[in-house]
Amino acid sequence: MASVIASLDCRTPDSARSAPSTPGAFAGDPCFFSRGAHTFRVPSDLHKENRRGALERLKGHAAGVVVLVGGVARTRNDTDHEELFRQESYFQHLFGVKEPGWVGVLELPSGTATLFAPELPRAYSVWMGKIATRSELSNRYGVKVKWLSELGDHCAKFTQAFVPRGRNSDSGARLDEALPLPVALPNLVQDTCPNACFVALAESRVIKSENERKLLRYASWVSSNAHAAVMREATSGTMEYELEARFLYHCSSQGGCRTCAYTSICACGPNSAVLHYGHAGAPNDRRLETGDLALLDMGAEYHCYCSDLTCTMPVGGRFTSAQRVVYEGVLQAQRAVFALLKPGTSWTDCHLAAEGEVLKSLEVLGVVKKGCVTEAQRACVGGVFLPCGLGHFIGLDTHDVGGYLPIHPARSDRPGLNKLRTARLVEEGMMLTVEPGCYFIDRLLDDALHDDRRRFLNVERLEQFRGTGGVRLEDDVLIHADRVENLSLCPRTVEEIRSVKNGESWPPAQDACPGLRRAWCEPNPIVPGGPMKRLRLPVA
Repeated sequence: MASVIASLDCRTPDSARSAPSTPGAFAGDPCFFSRGAHTFRVPSDLHKENRRGALERLKGHAAGVVVLVGGVARTRNDTDHEELFRQESYFQHLFGVKEPGWVGVLELPSGTATLFAPELPRAYSVWMGKIATRSELSNRYGVKVKWLSELGDHCAKFTQAFVPRGRNSDSGARLDEALPLPVALPNLVQDTCPNACFVALAESRVIKSENERKLLRYASWVSSNAHAAVMREATSGTMEYELEARFLYHCSSQGGCRTCAYTSICACGPNSAVLHYGHAGAPNDRRLETGDLALLDMGAEYHCYCSDLTCTMPVGGRFTSAQRVVYEGVLQAQRAVFALLKPGTSWTDCHLAAEGEVLKSLEVLGVVKKGCVTEAQRACVGGVFLPCGLGHFIGLDTHDVGGYLPIHPARSDRPGLNKLRTARLVEEGMMLTVEPGCYFIDRLLDDALHDDRRRFLNVERLEQFRGTGGVRLEDDVLIHADRVENLSLCPRTVEEIRSVKNGESWPPAQDACPGLRRAWCEPNPIVPGGPMKRLRLPVA
């Protein structure tokens, strides 16, 4: 198909094209995006607000134009199979364009935005549907649209052109190298990496606008309900991939979420100690057995905005005594973090608080020697059992940007802390995951038993936990000026899990754990896309 389209270079003039009949696609409808029916209606001004926020961060920047390259369509290996397109996140943040191959320009200091779309050949309409005119595209996105062939002449009107240059602190990849400019710009400034433009755009994504918060609440609400449904259905004899399939079905059918934010982790038994299980080499293919713990890390995505939730539960419905100690230690780690979280708190301190609670539970189990928790933590024993960071920013990416920008603290080299995805102070408007865990990972246990950390461990007792997996609990939280709002509405206490697995309704009639700060809510059908309807649950 791609070769057929490429071989035809005829263009249909704007005047000869007819507008598509999709309701709500163009201006006049206050909804920018929706999957219809009961799904969330993204407000029409969301991306305009995002551009305004970015412009505020760019105050004082040199005059000229900032050029942002959108994502491109990709085919699988050497075939003509086109993979499902997902927009590049910076471009999505500012423009919300759903098609590939576009470029956006922001003028400084005015903030005037212009989009540049590829001019599609006539054959596109045979295989892919009607071709929208520039005026229709301008109405769709609320920004003047020109053809991509006009990009060079447009930018040449300005003294300087800038592209965001910087590395993603999780992947190490450079944005400008991953998506180079489609045309040469003689006035392009070859500045530093990271440049001021990159830092400003990353910072603007860290603090969420009110409309972004509504959208992220919706994504977490969809995922929370899907997790509860899967928890109810996970029984002995079920395959891990069945749990993944049920989650995907629920998110799509009930929430309109066509895609998920990341590959689902449905890890049971020993697999729950594999932090990023579920990849092609370990594809969620184990059979659940009574006595297993099932660690399910799954999150829906809506309009490219992500959720990231993890539940851990006993397959048979009841924890063993040892499993319960570990589980409640991780749950107490969450409570400890929620008690600390507020603007000005160090994210590093939050991680250490969680790590301390995990070590206390291991002391109860007899894995860590009695009376040694404080000293063991100083000796980095916590990094053996909680080797990953406490959590990360979340937004348009699961591991969202802004973690280690040059204006904020650098990454620690201490085990455990060196895996933190940011060391910043918490600010109002940030959205983060809180995901403490306790894992029995052979490689890390072996390393600890061959160095000075061995003196804090009861070796014989520790050996009894090899192959048992691990526990993780993960919630998405929003930082307010005076509180933390937990957007995840998953069953968390031992009693809540038992209730759901016994078929009782969810959400519950009472909040059994107010320390988790869960913001009980559901979409308000009276105000589509507006505030979530609050559920006032009495405290049990």
